[in-house]
Amino acid sequence: MGASVPSDSGLADRLAEVLATVPDPEIPVVSVIDLGIVRSIETAGTPRVTLTPTYTGCPATLVIEASVRAGLDDAGFSNVEIRTELYPPWTTDMITDAGREKLLAYGIAPPARNAALHSLRARETVHCPRCNSAGTREISRFGSTPCKALWQCDDCLEPFDKFKCH
Repeated sequence: MGASVPSDSGLADRLAEVLATVPDPEIPVVSVIDLGIVRSIETAGTPRVTLTPTYTGCPATLVIEASVRAGLDDAGFSNVEIRTELYPPWTTDMITDAGREKLLAYGIAPPARNAALHSLRARETVHCPRCNSAGTREISRFGSTPCKALWQCDDCLEPFDKFKCH
């Protein structure tokens, strides 16, 4: 760990700018900021970035930490500590509006806001990211990554991933 950096009100913004360029390894169109897995950026004393993975067993956790480390190092912030905290757990409500738009544009249906508050038995309306039809259905709870499910549109017939809510 490098030397401590004095508290700097602009430092948090500069760190956030760097983190906004660090892509998620499984969905490279969204950054770690877009996904809301950057829990906090602290600049008092030794600067610290705290990450919360999308779930405890996320296989990309170490890759995300390494990508954040590389991004910070490349931007000259090698003195920034990176921590991972599992509590409170990440939820899909932490995905930013920009992240939701990027997921949709990439062909992944983002979860509805507050989706985790609804019953797991409640019927969920999912709009097709290709044609916006609400005539969709789940094909498999398991998509291309553990955090996505496979859905299909009954109108345009295109299959698509839906980000699972939690």
